[in-house]
Amino acid sequence: MRPGSNATGGETNGRRATAPPAWQATLVDGFEGSNFSPAGGLYYRENVEQSAGSVEFQREVTHGSAGALKLSVRPIWNGKRHRSERAEVWERTALRVPYDRAVWYGFSVRFADPIPQDDHRHLIAQWKREIGPGAHGDYSPFLALRLVRGRLFATVETTFPVGQGSVSVAAGASCLTPVWLRPEKRQMRALVATDPHWEPYDGRLFDACTDRIAVVDRGNGLPAPHSGWIDFAVMTRPGPDGSGHIELFANDRWIATIRGHVGHAGRGLGARQYFKFGPYRSAAGGRWTLYYDNFRRSTRCEDVLGPAGLAALRAATTADGPPSH
Repeated sequence: MRPGSNATGGETNGRRATAPPAWQATLVDGFEGSNFSPAGGLYYRENVEQSAGSVEFQREVTHGSAGALKLSVRPIWNGKRHRSERAEVWERTALRVPYDRAVWYGFSVRFADPIPQDDHRHLIAQWKREIGPGAHGDYSPFLALRLVRGRLFATVETTFPVGQGSVSVAAGASCLTPVWLRPEKRQMRALVATDPHWEPYDGRLFDACTDRIAVVDRGNGLPAPHSGWIDFAVMTRPGPDGSGHIELFANDRWIATIRGHVGHAGRGLGARQYFKFGPYRSAAGGRWTLYYDNFRRSTRCEDVLGPAGLAALRAATTADGPPSH
């Protein structure tokens, strides 16, 4: 037996070993059973908007595993405006990651036919900050994967910089990031990635630009929704003070690096970030279905990225900063 240790590893040099915090646990779920795996830390949340949704553990449409999750939403509001319909799967609260820490997420998604062509809110995955009862107003996800008119795109949200003079609306300022200014919500939303079929009309709301969020285009667009299974790998480290950092990969290709003001700060906001996935839309007609597989979460990029993405990240130049784990 090694000096300073015991047979169980319970103490070292007279000090009791402590278990790592729950948020550092590596989570994995291939949706191969009849319910969520305890190893994945996921659950389907029940509320009024989620009553529009259905969740099915099925084996007919999969991506490299024996099963996959089928999530669908149906109309429940009979044409009422300003309503939402969801079928989202959440991380369990006890496993949420501190807001200022970096963590990697991975999951595979496939769009079932028909793919929505509507020109309103559709989300397939979102990352948010906890919102307490003392918070003023609603806060959008600091990172979201969205759909508009059948096109896939990604957005990053942060606080609208009232009175700071750091938002530019100069036309043709290609060095700046396009944003949708929403001062009535005290937020602004940046457009950070699009698929190959994106058209100027799709991004018409992003008619200003900012230097508070910097996007490094890694030479690959997002895959198109009709292209089949899409495997996402994402690193998130919010930083509303300008220290934020996001890495976005799809199908083992590096899409973008985002740095700067990511996320929100304010009274009543919680200390942790969390992730949820599944179809979420403004109330609409018809059924919308997505398949999900291969969920994983880790503080280590090696547990989430594929070989090509990992090699690209490790080969990143020092100008981009060291890879985050």
